[in-house]
Amino acid sequence: MVKVEKSITASFDVDPQCGFTPLCPDELPVAEGHFITDQLNAQAEFAQYRVVSKDCHPAEAPWIATSPDQIMTPVEGDYPNLDIKWPAHCVVGTKGNSLIPGLPSEAEYDFVVEKGIEPEMHPYGACYHDLSDQQGTGVIEWLKENKVTDVIVGGLATDYCVKTTVLQLVKAGFKVILNKAACRGIADDSIQSAYQEMQDIGVIFIASSQELAR
Repeated sequence: MVKVEKSITASFDVDPQCGFTPLCPDELPVAEGHFITDQLNAQAEFAQYRVVSKDCHPAEAPWIATSPDQIMTPVEGDYPNLDIKWPAHCVVGTKGNSLIPGLPSEAEYDFVVEKGIEPEMHPYGACYHDLSDQQGTGVIEWLKENKVTDVIVGGLATDYCVKTTVLQLVKAGFKVILNKAACRGIADDSIQSAYQEMQDIGVIFIASSQELAR
C-alpha cells in the first residue's frame, strides 16, 4: 500500500480525451484508452485537488500528417517546437477534444491545462507549452501555491504525454505516483521504456488505485 496525505496531494488526469481513444478511430486511438475513467475517478478520491490537461489543437498545423506514410516522420523546416508528424487530433470544437465520457466536466476540475494551441507548437508534457520546457502552462506554480507536494498521475498515452508530464513534475520537485491502471500506451516497447525512465528518477508505481491508502 502507498499512503497518501490528502491535503498535500493532487490527482492529475493527463490528456484523457476522446481523440486518444477508439471513440475517435481516425485520430490517435490508444487501445482501451476509454476504459481509464473509473481509475482516474478513484484516484481523485485520495486528493485534495484534481487537475486535467488537454490537447487543444488547431485544424491546420505543420505537424499534421496528410498521409499515413508521414506519421512519425520528422517535421521539415525551422520549427524548434515541433519534432514529428501526427494525424490531426483533439482539434478544438470537435469530439476528439472533449474529455472521455464518465469524467467530470472541465468546470469541476480545480485546474485545466490547455496545450498545443499554437500551430507551431506540439508539446507532450502538460507543464510546458514548448519542447524545451521554458514556457510554463502555470500548473507547476498553481500546485505549489496550493501546497501540493504529491501528485497521482494517470492518463493518455503512457509512453508520450504521461511520461513527459511525470518527468516534468519530478524535475519541479514533486513526489509522483503513477497509477498504471489509469494509463494506456501506444506500444509495448515504448511503454516499458517509459516505465524504466520514470523508475530511474524515483517515481512510485501502483498497479491500481486500490493500492492507495490514507
